[in-house]
Amino acid sequence: MSSSHPVALFMDRFFHQYLAVIRGLSEHTILAYRDAIKLLLCFAADRLKRDVDDLTIEDIDENLVLAFLDHVEKERRCSVRTRNARFAAISTFFNFIGREQPSLLPRCHAVRTIPRKREEHRSIDYLDAAEIQAIMDGIDSTSRTGPRDKALLLFLFNTGARVTECVDLVVDGLRLDGQGQVKLVGKGRKERVCPLWPETVDAIRTYLPHVRMPEPSEQRVFLNAN
Repeated sequence: MSSSHPVALFMDRFFHQYLAVIRGLSEHTILAYRDAIKLLLCFAADRLKRDVDDLTIEDIDENLVLAFLDHVEKERRCSVRTRNARFAAISTFFNFIGREQPSLLPRCHAVRTIPRKREEHRSIDYLDAAEIQAIMDGIDSTSRTGPRDKALLLFLFNTGARVTECVDLVVDGLRLDGQGQVKLVGKGRKERVCPLWPETVDAIRTYLPHVRMPEPSEQRVFLNAN
């Protein structure tokens, strides 16, 4: 009986049970983990001259993972932040493998203790009030997309929402009466409530009649031009 452990044996439980059910991670996070693992396995298959479905956990050690991370940064020209994000997904995968198969704990520990690379933290640029106003003044409110663009930009300036939070925002997440507010669902499905400026509320009220709303609980607020 072979003592090796095919990587394929762990995949279904890792993605569909551990990440989705036990950890309760968002779809976006799971997709990011999927991409990281896929890149690692393709790199390992090329390096070892094996088919991906023939790879075993024993084929992947800390040296191979380090070589992959260098490949991500130098050959794929990704940032240190992306390198560390890829490694975070790989580390989670090996943590899961160690839980599932204790005999592999030494190998998993060696991979998971690879140091993360230090990132340079740059100061965050921002727009002042005059610059924001100049952008808003450049919107043609009479155009087909003008009301949406004005509402979207005011919403972003007001809330500091991430792109995914804007894309996923549904009409039921808005409260436009009284003190306007919005419920945003961010990374890890964490919810936060943010107050809305009166001008943001007015812009959204002007824009919403242009949006078809068969079911407000599911209707996205900000749609593309089509």
